[in-house]
Amino acid sequence: MTEKGSGAPVARTVLQQCLQARLQVKPADEHSEAEFVQIERGMVIYICFFKGANDDILPKMVSSLLNLRLCEADSGKLVSVLDLPGSVLIVPQATLGGKAKGRGMQYHNNISKEDGLRLYDIFVSLCEKELKASAGSEADVTVEHGTYGNRQVLKIDTNGPYTHLMEF
Repeated sequence: MTEKGSGAPVARTVLQQCLQARLQVKPADEHSEAEFVQIERGMVIYICFFKGANDDILPKMVSSLLNLRLCEADSGKLVSVLDLPGSVLIVPQATLGGKAKGRGMQYHNNISKEDGLRLYDIFVSLCEKELKASAGSEADVTVEHGTYGNRQVLKIDTNGPYTHLMEF
């Protein structure tokens, strides 16, 4: 789905299956140690919103991303993160909106920080709802997420560089 009439995408995501992922959400300072979130087997979703993105795109994005068969089950068959069942780590990644200009990158097409944060928060909530509804109470799956607007440190263990780009 794209902005009406322009054909330009309003969001870009990169998906990566993982065996484990750990994201620093708050750096250490003089008063506290660094804080991290972590997931076990599942999927990392890097996400960037562009100008023109609004709430209408979010349910379609969540459904599409969580139902894609990108995770390898024990049988070797590809299944969705919902079917695995697996956890999800959402990483805000404004750099996905960059375009090279000379030797530098420019981010003129990215959404404003305020609007991006609002859409990001809704996206995270919708992912949490969808995963909880699908997994039921017996599965130990979670949705974790990074801090919008902050630089974050990511450590990821994968069972292959099975990375996919999706635009909406």
